[in-house]
Amino acid sequence: MTATTTPSRISAHDLADQLAARDVTVIDVREPMEYATGHISGSLNVPLSRLTQADLPSGPLVLVCQSGNRSSKGLSHLLQQGHPHPVADLLGGVPAWQQAGFPVRKLKGAPLPLMRQVQIVAGSLVLLGVILSQTVAPGWIWLSGFVGAGLTFAGVSGFCGMARLLAAMPWNRVSLGSGLG
Repeated sequence: MTATTTPSRISAHDLADQLAARDVTVIDVREPMEYATGHISGSLNVPLSRLTQADLPSGPLVLVCQSGNRSSKGLSHLLQQGHPHPVADLLGGVPAWQQAGFPVRKLKGAPLPLMRQVQIVAGSLVLLGVILSQTVAPGWIWLSGFVGAGLTFAGVSGFCGMARLLAAMPWNRVSLGSGLG
């Protein structure tokens, strides 16, 4: 990997080769809760919001996230700041790493992924609304309608209030103490 001012992307297999040769440091720019649920072994967690203020290691870096979206933004931020070392991002993010057959490390006691929590809560509320509308009062069906409207809004707008609320719950607070930043 060479120093460049244009964004560079790297495949999972190329990253694995560079990690085996100890030629690169992987920076995972996801939030600590996401990192805890599965990350490339040896990667450092520096959320995107703190990336430009963090004291990053010297040498070549590869940024990683879930889809490649945040790592691409982080790459652009570092290049705009004139980062002195080569930097790239992993094409396809952590799922591409896993699809290539490479393992991820999960921290013990990591919470369920946020989207699974949303599915469990939303599904439970819809089911509760249907059951209460049949056994207590017909007006309870509006609970199911409200949840359905919220899920539709989340899909259209990209904002999920339930996910934000669940992310703030105590069981979703993860402290990694990466020492960076």
